[in-house]
Amino acid sequence: MTTQEQDTNLRQALRGLAHRDPSVRLRAALAVGTTPDARSVAKLIERCAVEPEFYVREMLTWALTRQPPPVTVPILVDELRSEYAQARSQALHTLSKIGDRRAWPAITRALLTDPDDTVAQSAWRAAVVLVPEGGQSELAAVLATQLGRGGRETQLSLSRALIALGEVIMPIVHAASTDRDSGVRRHALATRQLWLDPDAGFQLAVEQAKRVAALGAAGEKG
Repeated sequence: MTTQEQDTNLRQALRGLAHRDPSVRLRAALAVGTTPDARSVAKLIERCAVEPEFYVREMLTWALTRQPPPVTVPILVDELRSEYAQARSQALHTLSKIGDRRAWPAITRALLTDPDDTVAQSAWRAAVVLVPEGGQSELAAVLATQLGRGGRETQLSLSRALIALGEVIMPIVHAASTDRDSGVRRHALATRQLWLDPDAGFQLAVEQAKRVAALGAAGEKG
């Protein structure tokens, strides 16, 4: 294939990323990823911020992982400052898939505690992947400030992130299990139970945590 043909194909694929038919957008993202070209990076990231279909976003992320990290990572890091939640979330998700630890300084406390649950969850997953050796305890301390947050899926995501950091979480989770906030206590207890018995599942861990918390409260009253 000649350079001119490659350029033509790339232009066509990039135009396809904005097509109204999601199946066309999916094929366009596949085409861009199949033949990596650094010139496509900005357009792929731009599309990630607005793409409504999950499966197309996943293909866009895959296409970005196929590009040179020295090109993609700086632009993704810039995207973390976007005012749009989906732009931040998708940039974090993509950085976690690329796994380049040069992005670690950009995973700020503000992102880890982002008011948007989807952004925060993406930040937790990215942080666990990118945290440098020796930084797990500090990261766990920040993540622990989010215990008790959100619904089941958000809490499960946080528990999984904490558990992925290893044994360094145990003193922090133990301390949180005696927190004055009952929601924090239950989430901490559920996380500890999930650590001890990963096969039990999060819902069972939550139910056991509720029983433990109730017994503790009864003891305090007595």
